[in-house]
Amino acid sequence: MTSESFRPGTNLRYDAPAALVVFLVALPLCLGVALASGVPLFSGIIAGAVGGIVVGTISRSPLSVSGPAAGLTVIVLTAVNSLPSFEAFLLAVVLAGVFQIFFGLLRAGVIGDFIPSAVIKGMLAAIGLILILKQIPHAVGYDADYEGDFSFLQSDGENTFSELWRILDQQFTPGAILISLVSLIFLFWWDASPLRKKKWLQYVPGPLVVVVFGIVANELMKSTAPQLAIQAEHLVSIPVATSFSEFFKLFSFPDFSHITNSEVWVTAATLGIVASLESLLSIEAVDKLDPFKRTTPANRELIAQGIGNISAGLLGGMPVTSVIVRSSANVSSGARTRSSAILHGVLLAVCVVAIPHVLNKIPLAALAAILLSVGYKLTKPEIFKKKYEKGWAHLIPFVTTIVAILFTDLLVGIGIGLFVGGAFVIFNNYRSAILYIADDNHHLIRFQKDMSFMHKYELKRILEKIPEGTQLVIDVSRTGFIDLDNVEIINEFIETAHYKNIRVQVNRLEGQAKHIIKT
Repeated sequence: MTSESFRPGTNLRYDAPAALVVFLVALPLCLGVALASGVPLFSGIIAGAVGGIVVGTISRSPLSVSGPAAGLTVIVLTAVNSLPSFEAFLLAVVLAGVFQIFFGLLRAGVIGDFIPSAVIKGMLAAIGLILILKQIPHAVGYDADYEGDFSFLQSDGENTFSELWRILDQQFTPGAILISLVSLIFLFWWDASPLRKKKWLQYVPGPLVVVVFGIVANELMKSTAPQLAIQAEHLVSIPVATSFSEFFKLFSFPDFSHITNSEVWVTAATLGIVASLESLLSIEAVDKLDPFKRTTPANRELIAQGIGNISAGLLGGMPVTSVIVRSSANVSSGARTRSSAILHGVLLAVCVVAIPHVLNKIPLAALAAILLSVGYKLTKPEIFKKKYEKGWAHLIPFVTTIVAILFTDLLVGIGIGLFVGGAFVIFNNYRSAILYIADDNHHLIRFQKDMSFMHKYELKRILEKIPEGTQLVIDVSRTGFIDLDNVEIINEFIETAHYKNIRVQVNRLEGQAKHIIKT
């Protein structure tokens, strides 16, 4: 697709519906992450709006959506409890943004290029599975755990799987089950329905229909079947200001008098590093999902995230990162440009101010159905089949990353996936670096790629197999680098070869390694 076809005017019909879907997904997540982080709920809304408007405007990622991230929950909660005040924490958020801008200027975004594809795909599949497992309780009206929790160990003492088992001992909310089931069936039907080809329905987002249905259905149940009605604890809960003065009291501002507090700087550095890593992981994953295969400038993204965190901290918001759940919803909803991220931020800001009473009528069960459909798209069986077809070197890091993220959290799981993926890279590189062929008294050792210290053992093992009274050819013409440890091993063998009546010939390109390998 040409750049001409990505003009905002030609894509608004795609981006506006996608923005609405992302808004519906982001709303409960902003509130849930704020609740779990021990900050005011409105702080989460501010972060969501800033992530959309500020980061979306400055970033060059076409499909990534930023906002408060569950991966920072523990860090934020610890910081809020340990720092002198919430205003001191906001100062740390501002300084974290400064750190991120510094990282971007240092071109630290290159880190994302070293993450194997199998690990990124594993992260996406793991997020999909977590969405499904975490949203099932909300779909049946069991909301003991907060919306937006993606950690295996939950704040209510349960874990992802024990929570599902515990549901069986609880009294279900029939109205929530009815709404979530109907909504889920509709969403899957809507994606494949021929009705979507009709011009007047082509850009109607299914999640909007689901939310409207959830509100209307619950209001009807209140009047006709009160026993089925969903109570307030199972609905969205946004702070409602009754006046302008009360609304402006919802904002907080950083206290710069704590600028010399070392704890503030430590918190800022921690937030800056972790938020940067999460953002780099997220944009790598979203670029994999992009149907037009565009690439996000990583260093520009770090600068955009830094400016976003400075803005969020100055307004009383919690830290922001690029968030894979919202970004995935953005992609699956057909967004084409970053206009959808910006519009979703505008919707958050406007709707929370203008229609909070309407938003507070949305059943969490309806939003759970939306997130369940997003989760399925991230972890469809075809994804596992494709990885299996690519071989064990792709499948094992992919599955390891999924399992590790499911039982820990995003960053720890990615770290384990990187370790396993790196081990496969080392193993494959180790196996294919040296070719050894024996034909009677003629033996050939050919280096097929650069020789690092990792190949020392294999080289020594092969040289030990060379029998007495033979002709050995060592071919280094295909390698540009030989580690000095390997050079020593080769030279020692050449120096002592005459004791075993072994004649050694070194083949190389003219001028190559003459000053290192003896002949």
